[in-house]
Formats: sequence, C-alpha cells, structure tokens
Amino acid sequence: MFRLNNTIVKQGGKQIQSRLYSSHYKHLSARKQSFIPQSGVYPVGFRASGVSANIKKNKNKDIALVISNLPCSGAAVFTTNKFQAAPVLVSKETLAENDNRLYGVVTNSGCANAVTGAQGIVDAKRMRSIVDELVKYPVSALTMSTGVIGQNLPMDKIEAGIRDAYSHLSAEHENGWMSAAEAFMTTDTFPKLRSGEFELQGSKFRLAGIAKGAGMIHPNMATLLGFMVTDAYVKPELLQKALKYAVDRSFNSISIDGDMSTNDTISALANGASKVRIETEGDDYEAFKGHLTAFAAELAQLVVRDGEGATKFVTLHIKGAESFESAKQAASHIATSMLVKSALYGQDANWGRICASLGHSGIDLDPSRVSVTFVPTDGSERLKLMIKGEPEKVDEERASEILKMEDLQIEVDLGLGESETKFWTCDLSHEYVSINADYRS
Repeated sequence: MFRLNNTIVKQGGKQIQSRLYSSHYKHLSARKQSFIPQSGVYPVGFRASGVSANIKKNKNKDIALVISNLPCSGAAVFTTNKFQAAPVLVSKETLAENDNRLYGVVTNSGCANAVTGAQGIVDAKRMRSIVDELVKYPVSALTMSTGVIGQNLPMDKIEAGIRDAYSHLSAEHENGWMSAAEAFMTTDTFPKLRSGEFELQGSKFRLAGIAKGAGMIHPNMATLLGFMVTDAYVKPELLQKALKYAVDRSFNSISIDGDMSTNDTISALANGASKVRIETEGDDYEAFKGHLTAFAAELAQLVVRDGEGATKFVTLHIKGAESFESAKQAASHIATSMLVKSALYGQDANWGRICASLGHSGIDLDPSRVSVTFVPTDGSERLKLMIKGEPEKVDEERASEILKMEDLQIEVDLGLGESETKFWTCDLSHEYVSINADYRS
C-alpha cells in the first residue's frame, strides 16, 4: 500500500523514500514530488513506453503503449456521457468482437478525438489496427484518447508515434512505465503511476496502473483515463465484475469540478504470467477484488491530489447510511457543492453549507440524527461541529488550524444505518478558473 500524505511510499511490501524523478518536476512542491515513484515492481510479461509525436504544442510525450507478451483477459468501464468519444465506442466494439480478450492499450494525449463524427471512428480504428499490425496477435488492443474536444487526430503524427512507441517498449520503470505515465498527461502536473506485489494462493502476483486527470473530473462509471494490469489470471467475466466493484469505490468516488468527460475509460488486463489463477468466485476472488479495489483507490486519490488549482485533498466519510448507494449519493452531492469547495479554499469552517448540500442531495434523512465532524489527518483531536442535529460551540481558532492543513477528513454520520463510503474531492481555487479559461490557447 501507499502512504500518500508524505514522502514515504510502500511498494511491494518495501518502503521507498520518494525522490525527485526528473528535472521536469523541480518546480513542483515537495508534497507533489513525493507522489512520483522512483522504482516499481511490475507485472511479468508486460512492457510499456511513452514518446512524443508532436501532437502537443509543448512537445511533451503524447503516445503511450502498454503491451502484454501473452493474450489477456480484458475488462473496461466507460463514460455514461451521451457524447461518447470515438475511442470509447471503438473500445466497446473491440471487447465485444474479441470476447473480452486483449493484449494491450494504446493511448494518445493532446487530442480527445471526441465529437469528431464518422472520421473520429475511422481514426480510432486506425490507431487500433496500427498496433495490431505490429503485434500480430489474434486479439486486439483498446484505444484511449484525451485532450481537446472537437478536433480530429493528426493521423500522420499518430501513426509515426505509435511505431516509435512500439520500438521503445520496455519492462523497466523509467524507460517503460514512467514514460508511458508521462505520455498520458494533459493538465496533470505529475505522472500518476503505481505498482505493487501481493500474495495469494501461496504465490506472488503483481499489479501496475496508470491514470491521468486533473480537471473535468466527476464520476458516473469511470472518471478520466486509466488502466490496471496484472500477471494473475482472472477469468474475463470475473475481471469485469471485480473492476466494476473496484471502480465504484475508487474512480467513481472522486470529484474535482463536477464535470464528466466524453472519454472516461478505466480498463484492466490480466495475462496469467504468474501462478495465481482466479477462475471461480470464492475466497481467492474476494481477496483479489480487495487488492484491486485498494489499488484503484490509490490511483484515484492521486487524481484528486493533482486537481486543477487544488490546495486541499478532502476525504468525505459518510457513515450511518441506510445503503452504500445513498451514502455515495450524499457524498457526491457534497463534493460538488461550489459553496462547500469555496469555503474549504477560504479556510472557512462554514459547516452549514455541508448540511445545506446534504439536505437537497435527494436521499432520505432525519436532520435530528445527523452529525458533522472535522477529522484532522495528523492524529490530533477531532472537532465536532454538529451532533445529532444540534450545533456545537465551535472553536473557530481550532477550526482554522485544521482547515490550513493540506489533507482534511470531513465525517458525516447520518444516524440511519450501518452502511458507509468514502469519497475524495478538493477545494475550488482562483487558479482553477485561470487554467480552464484558456485551456485551448
């Protein structure tokens, strides 16, 4: 697991002191630098790469390729936005035509290939076919794109970039996986890469994952772009079921600005290169699902930590709900309240805004049972704001101290049942407006 609130990262059961990965990130705060892994324990049989095809104006890496040496079980969840991008539609087709068997993922950043009509479909399929021609497997690859909406892909650059990426495939951390993670980035300030080693059935298996996203982030299936790969064998239908469960508790439980992308895709590939095999539901499946869920949550939290203009990482812990679904609905509503997010940025303990947002979230509740508490992440004393509908006398100085922290947990107990969930969000700053006011220029 990973401790994401300081410079110590645990990977594969070992602690690694996070160092500055590249001169590209010297301008970042020490906190953000600490999220960039310096090494990894990667699934056997996978190679990755990231190159620049000059799609982006800044000439940064923009083509990523991840390929398995073996055919894989494949699974994916996609955006529910009605304007689904061409790569989303083509990837759905790819899974159906290949009976959920895949060998890899090809991604471009800088151009979303969304709202691009018939030509967009042609271009997404061409991306897929270029990789198919190079790999020569009987199954195919998923395609993902991210960037500006409404522009066609520069296919001459895309094709050259994919071929270049294929020639640079590597199982190594820096030249392979980190390069791929960098090629995913758009307004991201740091690459989002995680890996780890786990034990099951008396054998070890590994997970690796990449995500991207910093804005236009709000869940309703998957959020942003991301994928996870493992060298365990997981039967395709079980992998799909485990991925859906994991995404609901990770990428579907984050929000930066309440806006859902046209391109959201989270996928998973399992190539079976390790001795771990998940072929039926049972204890082993549940254990694998738990590892996948925790791993996905770590990746999803990195997206929130890199939220455009964000100065705070906020965990909403909704307790005492009648169901998981109602807890999540309440959390999602509070997380997207502009008034709540603005108060957090201004370090104003205006907890009445939390109650107001909760009150029109659409869930059944009894105000006389609701409690709201600030929970500092440094282990110091909790600050009770409201207990069972009755306001507490709030120590404003203590509230200010808590709200100055970069990490904050807000606990809302509905007092109705035993279900709960956690949801991750951030504050809303002036910088968010600046970034998105001139996104295309």
